[in-house]
Amino acid sequence: MRQQSELQVTVRGAVIGGPRPLICLPLVGYTRAKVLQEAEELAALEPDLLEWRIDAYDKAEFKEDCLSVLKALRKIINDIPLIFTCRIAEEGGFKKISREKRLDLIIAVMESGDVDLVDTELSNDTAFIASVREQAKLSGVKIILSYHNFTETPSEPFIYAKLVEAQTAGADISKVAVMPKDHGDVLTLLSATNKARNEIVKGPMVTMSMGPEGAVSRLAGGLFGSDITFAIGMQSSAPGQIPITELKSGMASFYNT
Repeated sequence: MRQQSELQVTVRGAVIGGPRPLICLPLVGYTRAKVLQEAEELAALEPDLLEWRIDAYDKAEFKEDCLSVLKALRKIINDIPLIFTCRIAEEGGFKKISREKRLDLIIAVMESGDVDLVDTELSNDTAFIASVREQAKLSGVKIILSYHNFTETPSEPFIYAKLVEAQTAGADISKVAVMPKDHGDVLTLLSATNKARNEIVKGPMVTMSMGPEGAVSRLAGGLFGSDITFAIGMQSSAPGQIPITELKSGMASFYNT
């Protein structure tokens, strides 16, 4: 039986941490037209959530333009919950965006009322995270605090500590994504997830092992305590993502969906 989180997060009717892990599709269009085209096509696939990876957008450094696209995006996707992510280059972002512009943009999109969750990195300084947390509270937006390692899989205690650190820093959802070098590394990630779920992390978690070896974590990670899995709709945002139709089919046998 799937392990549910003690504290669940509900956005637009979607329960994160509930009876089944949710499927999220990334929007990674380079232009306004591509983003909105992706939104139409991905919404038709009926994901549980969408994520706008604005670091892939060609005008990500222009706040007013981004807010305009966001408003049009929300009209297209209706009530599908939306994660807003401006990923830093050091953790897999498509481009380098200054700290000041990232923070200004994140605050503005939360104020807009058009996003439901914001994903930002634990590696940001404490003042940055505090500013995001304060605005999220004011705007009713949930925070994902994340750690990504595209080089290796750290030790189980390290992964466990990152999940705990995210919770301690005020995350509504704790997230860790790591790169395996072999199948043993995948087990390390799953074991750390299971330990965190059963010992200390009360809210939802998102954990994944990337690349071909880690694909099983995207399918079965929910059995160990991961509450969101990322799939491919049109384009992937990280290595090892599985097309949504295949993921839905595989997950049906794991979670009786």
